[in-house]
Amino acid sequence: MTSSTPLILGIESSCDETGIGIVRGDELLANAVSSSMDEHVRFGGVIPEIASRAHLEAFIPTLEQALETAGVTLAEIDAIAVTSGPGLSGALMVGVSAAKALALATGKPLYAINHLVAHVGVGVLDGGKLPENLGALLVSGGHTEILKVDSLTDSVTLLGSTIDDAAGEAYDKVARLLGLGYPGGPAIDAMAKTGDAKAIRFPRGLSLPKFVGTAEEPGKHRNDFSFSGLKTAVARCVEQYEARGEEVPVADIAASFQEAVVDVITSKAVRACKENGITNLMLGGGVAANSRLRELLAARCTSAGISLRVPTVSLCTDNGAMVAALGAQIVMAGGSPSGLSFATDSGQPVSLICL
Repeated sequence: MTSSTPLILGIESSCDETGIGIVRGDELLANAVSSSMDEHVRFGGVIPEIASRAHLEAFIPTLEQALETAGVTLAEIDAIAVTSGPGLSGALMVGVSAAKALALATGKPLYAINHLVAHVGVGVLDGGKLPENLGALLVSGGHTEILKVDSLTDSVTLLGSTIDDAAGEAYDKVARLLGLGYPGGPAIDAMAKTGDAKAIRFPRGLSLPKFVGTAEEPGKHRNDFSFSGLKTAVARCVEQYEARGEEVPVADIAASFQEAVVDVITSKAVRACKENGITNLMLGGGVAANSRLRELLAARCTSAGISLRVPTVSLCTDNGAMVAALGAQIVMAGGSPSGLSFATDSGQPVSLICL
């Protein structure tokens, strides 16, 4: 293996995307993704069993597509990286089992990678080396977290996370309430553009003084998020309009809901950065595609003197390239392979970057 520019195959299967990525050092060669999203539409959310079955069916074709795009063979790969957690247990097992089979068959070293940290690691593929004093805001269907990244390969700290629904999950549930379909994020973002974000003042979860405390005496949930109460507030709002026989103002509700979500996310993220010496922030996860989130976060980061970095949308959503990118950084840092005996961890903490 060439330590300076290892050729890494990355495998991602934590939710409903089967992703295979290939990188050489910090150069992206292939990023093949097969999504089972259409199979979950009628349920209004991801069904774990369906996602797992879809991973089984998509793995070989997606692998072949990535190898063809990169113009390499399995024999040329230096190491394999796979998402070991967090994520859906059954979905993770499919990817990890496939990775172990490939590693055993080819004799390549295998690295068990943290899904959340990989969302940060993907930044090296779009902008090069990551800056110092780095933080990350990850917003997706399954995760809403603020991270402090002292070292991408061996020191990442969780500053705050959701205590119930993730932001993307709240979008899906509210979109269903409003009859906007699945996935909810793009639908609400589009509808919100025609609505009044100030029409309805929805609650900002965990933002009261008793939850956040002060910088000197932080409250228990100072940097945490909660969207379940917001979702309930939207449901009650819709019910009240219907009970009065009035037309539900879908656009205004969508815009007001979205403003409540992005307001609390961006304000807490920027405050956490200021209090933890973070001067560079990376935005990642599927909800990073949201136009209002990008707009408000950029404005608040600029006001706070924080540099904001957002990878291209294809690298923000779940993909194999991000797993390969973090794997490459670990290999180049001299990290030890994980072997074949590790298990998946649906709740893998960010402190465990590589098992």
